[in-house]
Amino acid sequence: MKIEIIKCLQDNYSYLIIDETNKNACVVDPSESAPIINFVEKNDICLKYVLNTHHHHDHIGGNKELKKKYNLKIVGFKDDKDRIPEIDILVEDKEIWKRNDFEAQIYHVPGHTSGHIAFHFFKEKKIFTGDTLFSLGCGRIFEGTYEQMFNSLDKIKKLPGDTEIFCGHEYTLQNSNFCLAHDSLNLKLKEKIIKIKKKLESGLPTIPTTLNDEIQCNIFLKAKDVKTFSKLRDLKDNF
Repeated sequence: MKIEIIKCLQDNYSYLIIDETNKNACVVDPSESAPIINFVEKNDICLKYVLNTHHHHDHIGGNKELKKKYNLKIVGFKDDKDRIPEIDILVEDKEIWKRNDFEAQIYHVPGHTSGHIAFHFFKEKKIFTGDTLFSLGCGRIFEGTYEQMFNSLDKIKKLPGDTEIFCGHEYTLQNSNFCLAHDSLNLKLKEKIIKIKKKLESGLPTIPTTLNDEIQCNIFLKAKDVKTFSKLRDLKDNF
């Protein structure tokens, strides 16, 4: 399985998950259709599915045009059936979604939105977290509660440490400034920031990150309880 990172809009990432044996593919959170179509056409990819982590427009903006062009199926959480246009396949928490050679476990991770999910390709140790877990950060809480977001992050935190995390935005450098402000003695974090800056200076994405890195460096994953997490989330909203 190969992952292609597709930059969309201002700072969004969509991801093409490609089966290299037959070039069948899924796309995670197509913010817009044009960059996806451009890559698919240039590389003779057969796009089969859209995987939506949540209903916000910057994650579903390309759905309709991609479905029209490729006659693909749109996959999303069952409770978002009225919020993700033209959704075809409704998935549930803990379900194993399997089509062709693609196989992922669904995690319901509310907090950013009530219907947010993550797609965990457990055999490949890759998880697509949308706007729940970012590199060195987490999503704003719009529809859920602090406790829900804390528990959602804890759910992801329990995965194997070498799991690769593919999130919805390039927020890593901004997030690193907040983490450093509240964890200034963290040498691992300082080392990671140096690597982040080198990647960005070279025009490269800072994604994927690994769960081990996030556990050591992400201030939100280091929060021991909901009260501590809530305080950090409020501080970040005004940082």
